[in-house]
Amino acid sequence: MSERESMPCDVVIIGGGVAGLAAAIRLKQINEDLEVVVLEKGSEIGAHILSGAVVDPKALDELLPEWRDMDCPMAQTPVGEDLFYTISETGASAMPHIMFPPFMSNVGCYTGSLGNLCRWLAEQAEGMGVMVFPGFPAAEVLYDENGAVAGVVTQDMGIAADGSQKVDYQPGMEIHAKYTLFAEGARGNLTKQMKAKYDLEANCQPQVYGIGIKELWDIDPELHEPGKIVHTQGWPLSESGSNGGGFLYHQANNQVALGLVTWLDYSNPYVSPFQEFQRWKHHPLIAEVLKGGKRVAYGARAINDGGWQSVPKLAFPGGALIGCAAGFVNVPRIKGSHTAMKSGMLAAESVAAAVAAGHEHTELMEYDAAVRDSWIAKELKLVQNALPAIERFGSDIGTFLGGVDMWMRYLKIGLPISMKHHRDCEALNRADLYKPIDYPKPDGVLSFDRLTSVSFSYTNHAEDQPVHLQVKDMELQKDSELGVFAGPSTRYCPAGVYEWLVDDATGEPKYQINSQNCVHCKTCDIKDPNQNINWVTPEGGGGPNYPNM
Repeated sequence: MSERESMPCDVVIIGGGVAGLAAAIRLKQINEDLEVVVLEKGSEIGAHILSGAVVDPKALDELLPEWRDMDCPMAQTPVGEDLFYTISETGASAMPHIMFPPFMSNVGCYTGSLGNLCRWLAEQAEGMGVMVFPGFPAAEVLYDENGAVAGVVTQDMGIAADGSQKVDYQPGMEIHAKYTLFAEGARGNLTKQMKAKYDLEANCQPQVYGIGIKELWDIDPELHEPGKIVHTQGWPLSESGSNGGGFLYHQANNQVALGLVTWLDYSNPYVSPFQEFQRWKHHPLIAEVLKGGKRVAYGARAINDGGWQSVPKLAFPGGALIGCAAGFVNVPRIKGSHTAMKSGMLAAESVAAAVAAGHEHTELMEYDAAVRDSWIAKELKLVQNALPAIERFGSDIGTFLGGVDMWMRYLKIGLPISMKHHRDCEALNRADLYKPIDYPKPDGVLSFDRLTSVSFSYTNHAEDQPVHLQVKDMELQKDSELGVFAGPSTRYCPAGVYEWLVDDATGEPKYQINSQNCVHCKTCDIKDPNQNINWVTPEGGGGPNYPNM
């Protein structure tokens, strides 16, 4: 084996999203001499970033107060009209703003590409001296002799599917750091390891998730209303007893971003979030906007939905969780970028102080305390029962009770109750309790098949590399995932990665994994009923290459 090269630094940040980049910028603002490294698994910054997005500028205003005058792409489209509908198959009922507490308003926010915001933030960070390395996934955590995190190892390059070294083999590099910030986003594979090793979820509820499936469309300029945002609740998910909601945002350049979030607590194994999204686009409210338009991009990503009660312990020896690695999404507002950025900034302040005091590999409990005393905590506590109320009581009653709870908390008369969560993988029921869902065929105009859709994510993985979707026990997968649950992975995956085929030689079921299709959404890692699929990083630069998403 080739000997690995090593690189020392003060701080290494795993992930080039808004949390990681905000942390890097804040570190340099405090001490320009700090050596800060950002590792990003995508081919470029922003390549793996997918969000609606409507961004609350609160954290941006704190980090870079002049951002609106700095050619930031997010400044192009302030939110104007803000609408929320409960929809049936053909109807729509607008919910008046008076029903919602004032903090639910999107006026004063901005809509645009979160990927482009990350690209812009990376430019700011690099201009301050941050070393940003796209195409370098962190694959392994390094520990010191006391068990503290001491950095990471980047992914080896040039490994064949059988594990042998190809002619272009290059070993990963060891990045030795005084502190390591994990900003991998929802369900990061190294974050999972940190949670288990340091028992970070011992005193919180389990994290729960949704799968957000999104498209970007060029539409008829006559139908474009820049700054108008629409949210929906109800159909089509209501037909299967599932929950979630849709969004349609009029952004710059005659484009709309639209998508459907399906909460992954659904119990019917025949539900297909991708197919539900295709149906949703046929609703008159959405179809009218898309008439004459053209789809230009597609993608999917898991979203943290657990809220405040699912936030784990944030600090451990040598490292900390920031952004969606920890889970700071405000579910009713469908926003997490501002809270993610703020957590990165607070972590940076704690790290900078520790380094200035001559420390390294210590536990940054000041960061954990700072988050719990910040506006992140205040904001998330206001909405902590909104999602679990819907999970427990259903969409209609749950929305009403969740709204009442938000109002009471806003008026400081909220009940001291924090509702609980159950892991998404435990929610699926046996397939024999349900009938298969007969989803309509795509029309090629508004609705499309999965493989065609994946081509609009511009996903690419290097040929002949180990499969990064690891099935721990193939017999369990056949007996349970297929035999008991009727193969839900063939439906919950938005990229057609998983197929159950018949082996020509034996006549037995064969599990085929089309890993080259993977858009890194992490749904399989979350929803598999036996937790038998483990997502690990593929070779650097692999995965989607999202434009303007």
